[in-house]
Amino acid sequence: MKTMTCRQMGGPCDTAFRGTKADEVIAAQDAHLKEMTAQGDEAHRPAAEEMAGRWKRPVAGLGWYRATKKAFAALPED
Repeated sequence: MKTMTCRQMGGPCDTAFRGTKADEVIAAQDAHLKEMTAQGDEAHRPAAEEMAGRWKRPVAGLGWYRATKKAFAALPED
């Protein structure tokens, strides 16, 4: 298991997400961003909009995805 924070993935807070694969923490952060903005947390709105926009611009989104996977791989095991 490894841990990444919302901030490490481009978000505004230090909420931690744990997973064995980068895709798990990415999905957890995506859900977190959606939940926080649904609750009216404006600090998370830019990151949520950026996350949603990544899939509309696949080339740019793929760059973020690869960088996040690389950062996850470099983390120590918990």
